[in-house]
Amino acid sequence: MIPPPPADIPSPAMPVRTASPAAEIRSRCTPPSWYTTGTMVFLPFTAEVNDFILQLPDQPITRIIKRMTSHSLPDSQTKDTADTSRISISAHYTGQVWYRHGLSQREFVTPAGRIAGLALAPVNAFLRSVAGADIDTFLLQRHRVIDHLVSDLIENHGVTQVVEIAAGLSPRGYRLRRKYPHIRYVEADLPAMAARKARLLSELDCGPEHQVMPCNILLNDGPLSVHSLLNTLNPAARTVIVTEGLVNYFELPLIREVWSRMAVSLKKFDAGFYVTDLYPDFADHPSYRYVKLAQKLVGLFTRGQWPLHYSSDDAIRAGFHEDGFDKVEVHDPAAFYDSLNLPRARTQTLVRLIRCSVNA
Repeated sequence: MIPPPPADIPSPAMPVRTASPAAEIRSRCTPPSWYTTGTMVFLPFTAEVNDFILQLPDQPITRIIKRMTSHSLPDSQTKDTADTSRISISAHYTGQVWYRHGLSQREFVTPAGRIAGLALAPVNAFLRSVAGADIDTFLLQRHRVIDHLVSDLIENHGVTQVVEIAAGLSPRGYRLRRKYPHIRYVEADLPAMAARKARLLSELDCGPEHQVMPCNILLNDGPLSVHSLLNTLNPAARTVIVTEGLVNYFELPLIREVWSRMAVSLKKFDAGFYVTDLYPDFADHPSYRYVKLAQKLVGLFTRGQWPLHYSSDDAIRAGFHEDGFDKVEVHDPAAFYDSLNLPRARTQTLVRLIRCSVNA
């Protein structure tokens, strides 16, 4: 992720919309005069676009996008960083999806998200034609079912503290705080994204019970660890941790270490819950070859692996039990097609939603 600009640099005014979409994108991507290559300093509005275009793979569709923006970045900026910030690319795209389907406010949409939507439109059309569903289908399925599972915990299980880790540009906290104003909602992400989200929420006047904190799930301890984050909460309150679109960026042994630490940390609360999505490795799925295609596509855009976890619902349950959770629920979005009005796939679903607990 790109660090925020120096405090003495004023925020830019929104660019005036032009008649040409290409010209508008160019106006948002042109580095300002104080741009410095060595420190990768950009204006906030420019940074998200530059960071996104920087990480696009060299493919025909992305070359078109780069030509549209007349953008060129020095080789010194093409190196991976060590803080897993490659994941932020998907945050821009999902932010666009949530807004397009009425789940988000305009403030959560970024120019990079719009570019991602353009870049993936042909891919989504292909997936719809051959697999009966596209990337957005599974994004919406997981997002709405997670909303339902968390809302149920608040309404029926007494949860009053929600911690969304790797929240990115998720609008969930904004929505749930308006629906349940009595809850405390803490969003957490890597420091640069957390700072960006904090600025956004301050502009929306979200109040003191909606906070953003820096966190790195890969740290065992220290001020940025999950354990340290949870220590800032009320242990007498029932608490849920939420992750969405995160766990499949890591190999299973690594993410299981994270889950085990979560289970231990949640035991300090009166009751602790964890809700997440997970994409399994269902080799017998009728659209498995297209699943593998989508897997490679996500890995391509994020410049890393995107491993699938577990081969069955039973294996998922067993794994989370081994990681320290007392109760484990595995939910298929198809079970909610009617009650939640989810977008349907022609074939079996590809994502699973997990809700597990300790002390509950």
